[in-house]
Amino acid sequence: MRSFAYLVPESVGAAVDALGSARPGTKILAGGTTLYDLMKLGIETPPVVIDVHRLPGMSGIEIGADELSFGAGARMADVADHPEVRANYPGLSESLWRAASQQLRNMATIGGNLLQRTRCAYFRGGPEFPCNKREPGSGCAAIGGHDRAHALFGGSDACIATYPGDWAIALLAFDAVVDVVGPHGERAVPLAELHVEPGKDPSREHTLAADELIVRIRVPATKAGRGSTYHKIRDRESYAFALASAAVALTLDDQGVVGECRIALGGVATRPWRAAAAEQSLTGQRLTPEAARRTGEIAFAQARPGHQNGFRVELGIRTVADAVRIAGKRASR
Repeated sequence: MRSFAYLVPESVGAAVDALGSARPGTKILAGGTTLYDLMKLGIETPPVVIDVHRLPGMSGIEIGADELSFGAGARMADVADHPEVRANYPGLSESLWRAASQQLRNMATIGGNLLQRTRCAYFRGGPEFPCNKREPGSGCAAIGGHDRAHALFGGSDACIATYPGDWAIALLAFDAVVDVVGPHGERAVPLAELHVEPGKDPSREHTLAADELIVRIRVPATKAGRGSTYHKIRDRESYAFALASAAVALTLDDQGVVGECRIALGGVATRPWRAAAAEQSLTGQRLTPEAARRTGEIAFAQARPGHQNGFRVELGIRTVADAVRIAGKRASR
């Protein structure tokens, strides 16, 4: 790990000032559970690290009638275990409980979690593997290589690395908004517009400016929250990234007909992926096993498998179908 300067601002304003005047490559430190790993691997080599994990007012959790508000510095474990989140938005809670290990959830922040970088083995494997995300223009070893865990959606000729997070998938299903602050003030970024597909420049992963800081995450209140789940399939039950996951939230009437419907996919795309066509196909339909299966098929109709990851199309279909059934049972209570 290379040497770096370490700054500890005492306010959000001071943190923004420090970001604005810092050298290129400066990084924010919150929980540190991702940044330290990348620094040890030599992927991140920041000249300056700005520690924001003690900033006042950054870790609050507020559950209002119109929206849920989470400070970006709130720990994953605290949000996951909040009684109102667990009771009324189980999909949000589960997306955090099923991420990482208990030790990491106690340290990691929900703001930092949104910006974690891919677990692609070629990205993390060192300079012997070409990787456009790590070194633009060098190529992509995953294309034509071992692609078992790589993306089925959103890839390009330059990169097929999968977005690894769980929390962002559930937030996408709930139309969350991310509030960020920079030298020009505060702005709201819809979660759907936060992450970008690799295109020709895989090194660009989100739409935040280098001098902007996430301060909170807001989720509009919805009755579909009670009928929600985050269903995650992985190689092992604990501390593993998704081979396929689905965040589903829906409402049902007395006849079992789906009203509101939200579906987002994780573990299968280069960014959090909304399955809009699948949502539309289920809305207004009776929730039957056949309808759930059809919803999964529509969600994965445009998947583009590579050499070793084709099995994840059927896995993804079943994941969505199971998630729809779980959400339906909760919505009917």
